[in-house]
Amino acid sequence: MDVMLIIALVFTVLVLALVIKGLMIVQQSEAVVIERLGSYQKTLSPGINWIIPFVDKPRSIKVRRYQAIGGENVAVVQEETRIDRRETVLDFPGQSVITADNVSVTVNGALYFQVIDPERAVYQAENLIQAIEILAKTSLRSEVGKMELDKLFESRQEINDKLQIVMDEAGNKWGVKVTRVEIQDINIPAEVEDAMRKQMAAERERRALVLQASGEREAAIARAEGEKRSNILVAEGEREAAILMADGQRQAIDKVLSAGSDRLDPQLVVGYLLGLEYLKTLPDIGKEGDRIFLPYEASSVLGAVGSIEALLKGKV
Repeated sequence: MDVMLIIALVFTVLVLALVIKGLMIVQQSEAVVIERLGSYQKTLSPGINWIIPFVDKPRSIKVRRYQAIGGENVAVVQEETRIDRRETVLDFPGQSVITADNVSVTVNGALYFQVIDPERAVYQAENLIQAIEILAKTSLRSEVGKMELDKLFESRQEINDKLQIVMDEAGNKWGVKVTRVEIQDINIPAEVEDAMRKQMAAERERRALVLQASGEREAAIARAEGEKRSNILVAEGEREAAILMADGQRQAIDKVLSAGSDRLDPQLVVGYLLGLEYLKTLPDIGKEGDRIFLPYEASSVLGAVGSIEALLKGKV
């Protein structure tokens, strides 16, 4: 009786040990791939799961991570049985890339991915993280090599989009979803940076000269337009003054002729008026002190002025 009790107790303990041994708790953000006798059996979901001890075994996955050792990022390969299904960032070190115009630049990028299918992540890639990193680097070299340096800085988003498409195609086979690819830094040689700085300074100076020339051209056009309008106004004023003067002279001639009745010759009246204009302008002619020569006909005109004036006075 005692022997049977002991055997029962031993059997119960073994069963409990097997049950406890087979219990596996999986976290919400994790997944575990189970193999039975070397072949894929199932993928454990989050929560409490039970496997057959010594028959079912978790399949490990190789993970490559960078750790800071001695001030440098060193790649370390680890084997883990629990697959993290959260979004993970892979910040791979900077690498040298040759652009289309033969300039060597150092590009540092970051890649965000998430394991969607743990089974394919385990069986389709020997080292998932290393495969993703190498594909990202080669794709980055290919895309950057198609662009010139000037376009490279303004085409980051274009490169990111193309890399994400390439990574998505490969990631579907590996059970991975690439969510984002970002180019963090683009470092160029010091001499190239100095040349670009000088080029930018020259471009800014050129733009300033263009703006200055454009402003001067517009100012010259405005001045010419103003002078044109001013000349038009002056010409119109002179034309109107000439019309008024001619009208005044005509009225003066009519007045003189009417005063002289039939005794006055019209030509003599015109000479009389011209003589008056001579008399008005004589004081201004010699203002500068220069020697002035009057034409011979001026004396006859002045004589006509005196005779017509005497005639008019006699008439009055």
